[in-house]
Amino acid sequence: MGICGYFTVSWKCLVVLSFRLLFLVPAGLPVHSQGESQTDSKVMDNITVRQGENVFLRCAQGDIVTHTAWLNRSSILYAGEDKWSVDPRVSLVTLNQEEFTIKIEDVDMTDEGPYICAVQTSSRPRTTSVHILVQVPPTIINLSKDIVVNEGSNVTLMCQASGKPEPSLTWKLLSPSVDLVSEDEYLDIPSISRQRAGTYECTAINDIATDVQTVEITVNYAPSVSEGRDVGVTLGQRGVLECEVDAVPKADFEWYRDERRIFNGLDGMEIEDAGQLSKLTFLNISEADYGNYTCIAINKLGSSNASFVLYEVIEPTSSTLVQGPGAVQDGNSGSMGTHVHTYTCLLLVTLLPFLLRF
Repeated sequence: MGICGYFTVSWKCLVVLSFRLLFLVPAGLPVHSQGESQTDSKVMDNITVRQGENVFLRCAQGDIVTHTAWLNRSSILYAGEDKWSVDPRVSLVTLNQEEFTIKIEDVDMTDEGPYICAVQTSSRPRTTSVHILVQVPPTIINLSKDIVVNEGSNVTLMCQASGKPEPSLTWKLLSPSVDLVSEDEYLDIPSISRQRAGTYECTAINDIATDVQTVEITVNYAPSVSEGRDVGVTLGQRGVLECEVDAVPKADFEWYRDERRIFNGLDGMEIEDAGQLSKLTFLNISEADYGNYTCIAINKLGSSNASFVLYEVIEPTSSTLVQGPGAVQDGNSGSMGTHVHTYTCLLLVTLLPFLLRF
């Protein structure tokens, strides 16, 4: 059935001029007008719905209504019971003498705009219009990729988001955690240091929801070896020299005895590298092992070294343990015995002439 079958020529003109719309309501809720006007046109409150919700278009009828229709941007959605819209989300809910209600499911941004309920009475037409506003949760649509830079470089991170209302953006360094870094879609970090490496979080937020994504910044820098610690070991025992480094990317280690490089498994020595630590282990210390050693840490940005001294620790021997205070005491006793014997002999020599007289 054509539109002319529903409306007179004057009605068609009115429809063309006033297809400014009727009203949308979140599922299950009626829309109330802002009062009756002196004309035959009513304007409803703006209706705000969230993307993905269902909405109802409700229009009051009356006993004198002959024809009625729902329209959107000069396109007829429903004319009475006849569906004109090809959108499967649009359906008829109620049509009687009291109301004319249709439903739009899964509302999207394309559904935003004016809607009109046009009613033809026996005397003249009347319209009711409303404007629907669709709110959309924020979505981060453009984000910088994880990056690797050298210390001292200038870094700019970008985070862009869509949503309605327009979302606000903030940047924050999470690891290590610091206070707010930026309230803009761009984050500038001039001459970045190793302390500013870590996980950066971009947050997009509006009245509906929040979206969060992260970017990882890795900062490369040359090795820095901790100061060497000299180690004393007893002959024949096991000894270990430890070399610790701070470097990104991971450093490679080299060990030297004076100018000669040491290789793992040779001359009774083992080298074990684990992350930022390297260990040089002597399985059985000999006299030849004592001396100066150097650890060198190397990556693509530079190198660093530290020196160590492996020295001998002498343990007390068993003979030394015997020659203690007791040994000194024994020596003194022997000396005293010698002195007593000598005194006795001198006494006998002195008294001998007197004894011979008798």
